[in-house]
Amino acid sequence: MREHHASVSLIAAPLLLFAAVPCGGCGAQKNSVAAPLTPVTVTAVEEYSGAEGNTYSASIVPYIQLQATFKSAGYLTSILQRKGADGRSRNVQQGDFVKKDTVLATVRQEDYSRVLEQYKGQLEQASAAAEKAKQDFARASALYAANAMTQSDYDAAKAQNDSTQGSLVTAQASVNQAEQSLTDCELRAPMDSVVLGRNVEVGALVATGTPGFTLGDTTLVKAVFGVPDTMLGNINLGKKQAVRTESFPQEFIGQITAISPQADQKSRTFQVEVTIPNPRDLLKSGMVVTLDLGQTRLSHPVLVVPLSAIVSVGDGTNTFSVFVITHDNGTDVAHRRAVQPGGAYGNKVGILRGLNSGDRVISNGANLVTDGQTVRVIP
Repeated sequence: MREHHASVSLIAAPLLLFAAVPCGGCGAQKNSVAAPLTPVTVTAVEEYSGAEGNTYSASIVPYIQLQATFKSAGYLTSILQRKGADGRSRNVQQGDFVKKDTVLATVRQEDYSRVLEQYKGQLEQASAAAEKAKQDFARASALYAANAMTQSDYDAAKAQNDSTQGSLVTAQASVNQAEQSLTDCELRAPMDSVVLGRNVEVGALVATGTPGFTLGDTTLVKAVFGVPDTMLGNINLGKKQAVRTESFPQEFIGQITAISPQADQKSRTFQVEVTIPNPRDLLKSGMVVTLDLGQTRLSHPVLVVPLSAIVSVGDGTNTFSVFVITHDNGTDVAHRRAVQPGGAYGNKVGILRGLNSGDRVISNGANLVTDGQTVRVIP
């Protein structure tokens, strides 16, 4: 709501008429032309206690959004390549679709390969030692059963067998871990998704847990917005809800799928989510949409004036005013009065501060008068 206030200065210039009188004298006659009064229409400030619309803005977010993080540390050697608009290969970027298990980036694998070979060597040694200890223990058991071996020698053979078997298990676990670390050098997409962000470049040194990509499932999206507690009675889980965006002419139909049980500590509003099917990927993450939650009656009456009665100062500030008409000495005079506008109710605007019920304000012609100007009120 923005109107520019313009003032019209009316300048009345006296016109002197000189007439030559042939019978012995000259006379001067002064004739003043009065400026016409600016015509305006006037409306009384009234109370409004009807219904108010409940239109909200919401942000589109993916139904699922997650960070793809590196499990193995090291220097980044490659990033998934895609063909760009110019036909040349480029790194995968925002907006690109990737299928599940696609390799998005790779950490240098040579270091992990050497560690794996080292553990494999240790596993072979442990396996050989365990096999020898197993055979020694089998012989010791036979000798002990035939009373040909002392208890202490038998116990030593058994302890050696148990120890080598434990070492074998440990060596196998080390190999498994090294193999997993080598596999984790490849950062893979955990689901079919759209790339929402890329945080790394080739040659970067990444640590374990470094976020590499932000991915989102946008086959479904959520419109997220906040409502005051007075609106919770109009919102029910499962209720169908239409949303609109300026980007497309059609409405998108979804369902209310989540209502926060607790108000936000700062805004004191409850977060609501509307889940919307998005098979054509028309609704993008970060889009702003609007939705209507119906109308409710005002909890208390508000003062309203016509939208045309509100004028701005014109200095770039959010300062608004109206012109109040007073009847002084038989004339109608316009007086500027600063006001604080509230909500819109059709073609009328609520006034939170600055007016009283019954005040007469200019509804047409407010942008043609100045403070203190005499005007002509027309029906």
